Amino acid sequence: MAQPYEKYLKEILIDADTLQHRIAELGQEISQDYADCENLLLICVLKGGVMFLTDLMRHISVPHEIDFMALSSYGKGARDSSGMVRVDMDLTAEVGGKHVLIVEDIIDSGHTLSFLMRMLSARTPASLKLCTLLNKSSRRITPIPIEYMGFEIEDKFVFGYGLDLDEKFRNLPFIGVVKPESI
Repeated sequence: MAQPYEKYLKEILIDADTLQHRIAELGQEISQDYADCENLLLICVLKGGVMFLTDLMRHISVPHEIDFMALSSYGKGARDSSGMVRVDMDLTAEVGGKHVLIVEDIIDSGHTLSFLMRMLSARTPASLKLCTLLNKSSRRITPIPIEYMGFEIEDKFVFGYGLDLDEKFRNLPFIGVVKPESI
C-alpha cells in the first residue's frame, strides 16, 4: 500500500539510521563541551525542531533544561523569506547567566537565527551557541555562527523528521526531497 507522502517524495536525502547516528554524535560532542556546566538551557525553535530536540537530548548526558520559542519569517511559501521575523511564542525560562544552546531544524537564509541570536544575546546568557540539524549554506544571506551541525545539504526543498510540507509529514523518520512538480 502506498504511503500518503510518496506522491511528494523525490528521494530520501537522509535515512533514519544516518539521522540517528549523527544525532548521537552531536549529543556526545555537546556533553563533552558542557561537561562542567550546571546551567545548560536548550531552546527549541518550534515547530520543526521538536523531533530533533527530543532525540538529541536523549544523548546529552549533562543536566539541562529545555524551553521553546516559535518564530515566523516566511510568507505563504517556504522559499519566500521576507527577512522579517515575528516572535509567535517567547520563552518561559530566564536565560540570564545560563549557557544557552539553540536547537534548530534547518538554517536557510539566516534571517530568523540572526534575529533570535541578537534577541537572546540581549538577555545576557553566560554563552549562546547554535546547534542545527540541517545547514543550507548555499542560501545564506545573513552569516550565522554554527557550533554544532548535523548535515550540510544542497538547496533542495526537504520535508520529514520535523520539517513540514504544508504542516504535514513532520512525523517521518527520514528527511526527503520534495518532487518539484508535486507542489
